[in-house]
Parts: sequence; structure tokens; C-alpha cells
Amino acid sequence: MIRVVLPAHLRTLAHLDGEVKLDVEGRATQRSVLDALEACYPALRGTIRDHVTQQRRPFVRFFACERDLSHEPPDAPLPDAVATGAEPLLVVGAMAGGA
Repeated sequence: MIRVVLPAHLRTLAHLDGEVKLDVEGRATQRSVLDALEACYPALRGTIRDHVTQQRRPFVRFFACERDLSHEPPDAPLPDAVATGAEPLLVVGAMAGGA
């Protein structure tokens, strides 16, 4: 069981309250987790990654076990603590702006 924590606006869009628990087929990777998330919650398709390229959206970041996983390859294994459900995968909306 993989645990995923989404930002508030994506929880609202998907009508979720709290973290998501997903069953992921095979190895736990960013791609497999996002595939499972989008299959369970179709409203999230295109919000975290592009519909066509499947690339992470520019202002979305992934964190787990106190590490930024945003630039890891999508098929790289997630940390063991995430794969076992001990730690969640955090999906975070990045902030941008200037003065």
C-alpha cells in the first residue's frame, strides 16, 4: 500500500479528505504511483503531469523521506519506506513569484 499526500487544491478536485492509499502493481516508482492515482481519481489526470508527454508539471514537486525526488527518472524505484507504506510520497505545489 502506497500512501500519497496531495496539496489541498488537488484533494478538493478529487473530492478527497486526507492522504490517499493506493495499491500499485509491480515496483513502486513515480510513474506507477501516478498511474494508479490517475486511474482511481480521473479528475487528477493532467494536473500533476502533462497528458501527452507524461512529464511532471513545472510547479509540482515530489518529496519522500526528506528528499526531493522531483528530478529522479519516472521509473526509478521510490525509497523502500515509501514502497512499504511507512512514509508517504508528498506531492507539493511549488511557489513562484518575485518582487
